[in-house]
Amino acid sequence: MELVNRTELDFDRLRRMLDREIDGWPHERVHATVRYSRGADFSGTCYDRKGTIYVNVGRHVVYPYAMRTHIARAKSNATHWWKELYTVRIADAYQLALFVFLHEFYHWLVRQAKRNPRQKESMCDRFATRALVMRYGALVHDTAGAAVGRSAWDFQDVDGFVGAARRRMQPRRRIGA
Repeated sequence: MELVNRTELDFDRLRRMLDREIDGWPHERVHATVRYSRGADFSGTCYDRKGTIYVNVGRHVVYPYAMRTHIARAKSNATHWWKELYTVRIADAYQLALFVFLHEFYHWLVRQAKRNPRQKESMCDRFATRALVMRYGALVHDTAGAAVGRSAWDFQDVDGFVGAARRRMQPRRRIGA
């Protein structure tokens, strides 16, 4: 993966964080740029056909940051459906950049796996949230502020959904072969 860092975040630390989470996934053709946003707390864009990802983080964001996500199970009644917004506690700008990157990277994996890219925002959020919870101990809360157990939001096989992307990886050349 080619990484460009246009922020004051330490490049090596950021690189290690991103690499650790995408290890085992195809990423050789991904070009990621981390930069400051023009005013929003954060944003991201994935041009999945090109493999270009932009991660924008706000300079003004105060940490810990309460990231609202779409990871809750959908609920419905006879006339409509809804999702509660769960909040993930982001400790610092590195974790915010990681969350946004992983969310966008999952969009790219969906394309690589030749899956329908429509309506995958919740899956992208789950993919990113899982990394923060597992590696950094991030906490997830409901709208009332109560802690939410992992089984309430990590109920889909997000890795399996894009598993075909792994099978499409180029085999590594062996030296001397």
